[in-house]
Amino acid sequence: MVAPVLAQLTQGVTPDRIALTLAVGTACSLLPFLGFTALMNLGVGLWLRLNQPILQTLNQILGPVQLVLILGYVRIGEKIWGAPEMPLSIGQLVASFKDDPSGFFVRFGWTGVHAATAWGISVPVIVAAIYFPLRVVMRRVAGREEKTREGLRAES
Repeated sequence: MVAPVLAQLTQGVTPDRIALTLAVGTACSLLPFLGFTALMNLGVGLWLRLNQPILQTLNQILGPVQLVLILGYVRIGEKIWGAPEMPLSIGQLVASFKDDPSGFFVRFGWTGVHAATAWGISVPVIVAAIYFPLRVVMRRVAGREEKTREGLRAES
């Protein structure tokens, strides 16, 4: 992950844009619906003109984190909506979808609304928590890269 980011810094992509790409990509990659994060990253990335290779790589890396957070988002969403806790697991959700896709949406539709609500509320927090600290780091890295290039030019 580091090499592509450094390559982008040397190709004119600003440190702030890389930080924004990583922050937004993380939030999109944690969408609590299996199979939709790549499309979410693609759409948001095109809309905001973010680096697609970084977004999609980050999406793949965060897959296991997304799985863990799905149930967390469901539980938080149930609390937000004042809904009773529905007993479920990721395995149950996947099996239910495979067995009867249309019945899945009837059975778990509100569960999806609960999870989406919690995720939507978390997005600004995730983006801010990643963007602002990472922006500082990326600016430092870019500054070091620039000093290295200047030193190489001075030697030649």
